[in-house]
Amino acid sequence: MYSATCETFLESVAEGCDGVERAEASYVAEAVRVDHDPARISAADLEGALSRLGYTAYRREKADAEDEAAGGTRRAREMSGIRKRRSDDMLEIRYIAGIVFGTFLLVPYAAVFYPVYLASYSSRGVLAHYQNAFATLDGALFLPVLFVLTGIVLYLTGYPLLRGAYVGLTLRRPNTHLLATLTIVGAYAYGTISLALGRIDVYYDLTIVVAALVMAAVFAESTIKRRAVDRLSDLTFSQVDSALTLEAGGETRSVSTADLESGDRVLVREGARVPVDGVLLEGPCTVDEAIVTGESLPISKEPGQEIVGGSIVTNGSAVVDVGPEPTSRIDRLTETVWNVQSANHGVTRHAEVIAKRLAPLVLGVAIAAGGVRYWQGADATGVVTALLLAIVATSPWTLGFATPVSVAASVGQAVERGIVVFDETVFERLREVDVVVFDKTGTLTTGEMTVLEADAPEDLLEAAATLERRASHPVARAFASAFGSDESDAPIRGEERAVDDPTRADRRSGEAENQSGTGEPEPQSESVTIQDQSPVCDFRSHATGVEGTVDGERLLVGHPDLFRDRDWHLGSALEDRVGRAVADGRLPVVVGRDGRAEGVVVVGDEPRSNWAETVSKLDESGIDVVVLTGDTESASEEFTDHPGVEHAFAAVPPDGKTAAIRRLKADGRVAMVGDGTNDAPALAEADLGISLGGGTALASDAADIAIPDENLLAIERAFRLATAARGRLRQNLGLGLVYNALVIPIAVAGLLNPLFATAAASASAILVAANASRPLVDE
Repeated sequence: MYSATCETFLESVAEGCDGVERAEASYVAEAVRVDHDPARISAADLEGALSRLGYTAYRREKADAEDEAAGGTRRAREMSGIRKRRSDDMLEIRYIAGIVFGTFLLVPYAAVFYPVYLASYSSRGVLAHYQNAFATLDGALFLPVLFVLTGIVLYLTGYPLLRGAYVGLTLRRPNTHLLATLTIVGAYAYGTISLALGRIDVYYDLTIVVAALVMAAVFAESTIKRRAVDRLSDLTFSQVDSALTLEAGGETRSVSTADLESGDRVLVREGARVPVDGVLLEGPCTVDEAIVTGESLPISKEPGQEIVGGSIVTNGSAVVDVGPEPTSRIDRLTETVWNVQSANHGVTRHAEVIAKRLAPLVLGVAIAAGGVRYWQGADATGVVTALLLAIVATSPWTLGFATPVSVAASVGQAVERGIVVFDETVFERLREVDVVVFDKTGTLTTGEMTVLEADAPEDLLEAAATLERRASHPVARAFASAFGSDESDAPIRGEERAVDDPTRADRRSGEAENQSGTGEPEPQSESVTIQDQSPVCDFRSHATGVEGTVDGERLLVGHPDLFRDRDWHLGSALEDRVGRAVADGRLPVVVGRDGRAEGVVVVGDEPRSNWAETVSKLDESGIDVVVLTGDTESASEEFTDHPGVEHAFAAVPPDGKTAAIRRLKADGRVAMVGDGTNDAPALAEADLGISLGGGTALASDAADIAIPDENLLAIERAFRLATAARGRLRQNLGLGLVYNALVIPIAVAGLLNPLFATAAASASAILVAANASRPLVDE
């Protein structure tokens, strides 16, 4: 889609099809959501109906049975993205071909026509020789060649503009494409009539230059949209396409998640993602639900407890009983994001509003100019020529050029400052934001488990780190990072570890292709014991901790409940320290040896260094700051007590975040800042979504802005850029209007000179481009 007018056009096309109940298009997401009766109109027929006038429609939905056999749902999604990119690439090829043709055509203009035009106002000197030389050329042959070649350029380069103008006329809603089309078609028609009359003022160059300039800006703007749409097409990155089901005989079978049924038993190995929601049958295990629920700490699961689809088993393995609906929360989050983003957000750009008002004025001026020429006694040809010349000169095509070139320049400057923009309407929407909502985990905090406090003997901490390095959950990584050495992860004496079954070696290559959603091969395995000279032996991993022998000492590291279950005495001092850590929203990890607890290590999610400064600056600029978190209220006090935080909501589930955003939107424009998959629906629901850091695929896809370097101060910088960008856009629109204010009276008076019109139009475009490239803000 090249303008907001495309939304209404595609909606009208879809709703005009028999069997379509409702259609909603989004210019922002380049998507059309259609509710239809498959018995009356198929999805393929809808694709054909929407693929008109250069549009290319393709389905987002998952693969059908035939697609599954050919490679599954992920391949189907990839093919949709490929079709989209091919469509964009074809438009780009047409544009480049048009530019090449146009450049060759401008050479004779620079060498011959421009001097001749100037010579028509002077009969002396070098210019007179140019005019005499041109008079000897065979214009009957030379000029028709320009007519044909310019027509080719008009078709290749200006096609998207012509399509946009047609859409605007069809809907009776003039747009910026119509203004540019009036200029390029008017100049082409004027030159053609002049050619037919034997005149030399065939201003085909204006057609070439205007089409090239406007489309260059449009393609720069379209590059932003392509990035956004490519990311939107990859929303299902966190979904799992296949699962391992446990058969009656204990064997496993890989099946598509689409084929799972209620009551199936699914095996999830350590490090793999749970494919669907269900109940844990066999465990225990530890899962990381941060990507789904926002809970920053790992959660221990016992048989009988619910387990969330999309979460990752970080310690142990799990057998999950598939629930009544074989879907995951990731699936539902993804669908929510698509539904919100494909909705019509009603984005109206200032240039489109101005175009709607100026188009009738331009036509009125052209008619007036033709009327003046008729009153002066001109014949029909003279009247038509004057009318077309007035359209060429007064059509505010620079408005269609000013908006995309301003946006492209603003986006480029934003990228230089660590702000990646996925949607070209961001600067207009960001300026109107009243409230900024921060998700706590991974946004105001680092999102990584770190050791915050340690009260235990140093030699015990080092031994605990050696033990924890054999595990893979977030707390183990925090221990290894804080107290461990750089020794490699050697095999462990007496450790039970899964290895390939040698009796199935001939099947490994085939089964390696049958991967889960996390991308790991899934060979059959058995437990064996490996002997070596490592300081760790008899290693055991539990749902709430680890144990083993290190250098002859028996160590236990884990949750206080694990120590209580093993009758390892904590003592009142350690119990008090554990209680304080829990009250602060931290995770207490007890370390002990040989039957006695000796210390407590407090692990948690550390705040980002510049979060307070960011909140203060937003508050000073008049923006309300709200904090949402899935953690407890005590874990959020450090943030909620900041004077710049207007409101705070704790223990909020993912769907609760979306509901909170919806309530806040009732009182103003809302921007949401998050990084996790659980934030994706809220990011999509907000008027503007900001994804911090690499984030998850789903969060980035739902956002309009990304801050790759995780610098929170870039958010406040984005607001300043938005304010400056809006002012710069208004300046550029003003330059275009000033040009029209000067030219319109001259055109109405019938005093307009074609050469002056061309020069003035080119000068206004140069001014707009130069103004757009100036720095927006001073650092």
